[in-house]
Amino acid sequence: MAIEASSPAPLAFVDLQAQYASYKDEIDAAIHRVLDHGKFIMGPEVGELESALADFSGAKHVVGCSSGTDALLMILMAEGIGAGDAVFVPSFTFTATAEVLLLLGAQPVFVDVDPDDFNLCLEDLERRIDAVKASGVYTPRGILAVDLFGLPVDYAGLQALADMHGLKVWGDAAQSFGGSIGDRKVGALARATATSFFPAKPFGCYGDGGAVFTDDDVMADVMRSIRAHGKGGDKYDIIRVGLNARLDTIQAAILLAKLPHFAGEVDRREAVAQKYDALLSGKVRTPVRRQGRSSAWAQYTIKVPADRRDAISAALKQSGVPSAVYYPLPMHLQTAYRAMGDGKGSLPVSEALSGEVLSLPMHPFLTDDQIAQVAEALIGAV
Repeated sequence: MAIEASSPAPLAFVDLQAQYASYKDEIDAAIHRVLDHGKFIMGPEVGELESALADFSGAKHVVGCSSGTDALLMILMAEGIGAGDAVFVPSFTFTATAEVLLLLGAQPVFVDVDPDDFNLCLEDLERRIDAVKASGVYTPRGILAVDLFGLPVDYAGLQALADMHGLKVWGDAAQSFGGSIGDRKVGALARATATSFFPAKPFGCYGDGGAVFTDDDVMADVMRSIRAHGKGGDKYDIIRVGLNARLDTIQAAILLAKLPHFAGEVDRREAVAQKYDALLSGKVRTPVRRQGRSSAWAQYTIKVPADRRDAISAALKQSGVPSAVYYPLPMHLQTAYRAMGDGKGSLPVSEALSGEVLSLPMHPFLTDDQIAQVAEALIGAV
């Protein structure tokens, strides 16, 4: 009787269980402190986390909130973005970046990205800005830049372009917290920066959570009001339209327990990426590195031939190696946004990347043997 060979036990794409096992005592103790004091909404751990994140990032203010999406929304609300305003965003990213603009009645203007680092293409951005100005339909207000897969945008170049056109720059750092440009960390690179603490992010909690980083005193105060229904000096003194966007105390406590380990985790992610580079260079198109810019490595994303990607992904799965596609369709071609873009062919790089990108397992608990397993499976698949 023939015995079928079993498939290898799959690796974890992001190994939260390994992380929890490593910090279990600290995380459990932090959760139980909250259970003991019972201040589950905006308890003391929220303020402690905000102070610790300000120290870590170099930002003057950190405003914790309920998700990365709400962090983006709070920035735009604090800036008064609304009907008639245009904000420039990359098309090759997650929906939240454009979604928040539509929730406020503003117009997202989709911009193509660099084919190598996947971040905003400054040349295409300038063309889009000029086109919006020439049309006179919308008022250009700002640029919401996404640090895709963990690599910070060229904020110096972006700010110079924004200054030429009188625009503000905001950062969507849902994937890049822990990254840096030179000696400046994400959170201190733009007028205001949003991040996400979704569990699979480089710095994640065990539910939803997010934060905004800014040096602007007035903006920080406005966002603290917005996250609590627009309250003023008293809970029932409502001075503006706001949100229910508070960060749960238990999630803040979990993040506080993880924060002392975070810098080491970012260093390990870089080491994992370097090992992937060494094993895969010349076999597939590995992520580019930009001088002076350090990635948080939310994802390690390669490029493969579009007509082979599904087969490569299937072969990896057979070898016990998970993979993921971020993102299979750029936003300007998605149903909710089609009417706002110029249709297929208008952003060729974003459209091509959506067929080519493939993300490999990436987390700080990958062993060298597991990295080699991934590389061997990929090389065999391509």
